[in-house]
Amino acid sequence: MEETIMKVNFYATLRPIVGKKTVELSLPSGMTAIQLVRMFVKDYPAMRRELLDENEQFLPHMKFFINGRQAEYLPDKMETVLGSDDKVDIFPPVGGG
Repeated sequence: MEETIMKVNFYATLRPIVGKKTVELSLPSGMTAIQLVRMFVKDYPAMRRELLDENEQFLPHMKFFINGRQAEYLPDKMETVLGSDDKVDIFPPVGGG
């Protein structure tokens, strides 16, 4: 099975948990966004409560972007299949004023 190296960028409060801005993951081809998150939290267990609910679904208040587009608004949402050239960014909710 072909593998893809994907860079996943983390922002704000997520960055200190991961310990860096960008994590490189080796993914099997055909992996979906939610599968990437589930695989990622196996390597970074502290991120599980930040990203997934008790049913292993991506938390709705978190933001997952594929090539600058929020997955929530893509046709397949978190079931979107990731390609080798895709750029992934994960943001926590942003507050402020």
